[in-house]
Amino acid sequence: MKKYVTLTILALILALGCAVVAGAEVIPPLGPGQQIGYPAVVLCDELTLREKPSASARAISILHYGDTPIIINADLPSGATIENGFVYCTLGDSEDSPNGWINADYITINPSWYVTGTKTQVYAWNDTFAPKVALLDKGTKLPILKEEDGWYVISLRGAVGWILK
Repeated sequence: MKKYVTLTILALILALGCAVVAGAEVIPPLGPGQQIGYPAVVLCDELTLREKPSASARAISILHYGDTPIIINADLPSGATIENGFVYCTLGDSEDSPNGWINADYITINPSWYVTGTKTQVYAWNDTFAPKVALLDKGTKLPILKEEDGWYVISLRGAVGWILK
């Protein structure tokens, strides 16, 4: 009997320890307010800010994975104004910040953010038996692309990964 009590207590300690380890923070998207637009996150290695909404328009600047331009005319929740597949944005909040057009296919607008509380496993799909594709350090902040069945789908430098909620 003593053996079963010890095993039960050990199982409870392990279960509670696992519950504490998952201590991540989820930062929700911005709501309507006084901001000039909504932040977006670049999801590819390089994205060109262009003078006009066209892939052949003059390049103004290059954005990189994780950069956060501000999307102008983004009447959320209905979405941003898209022209030719491009959205208008600014790269800062000052008057002299570069403005231009970026391809909407390579960004996510006003996402929630996942911030790891401890080292966190990332899986190839929504199953803890799936291959692990990354181990995130404590304090890593990544955009959440969607939530599905108790999992977060997050952006990993041009790929996606799954984190158990």
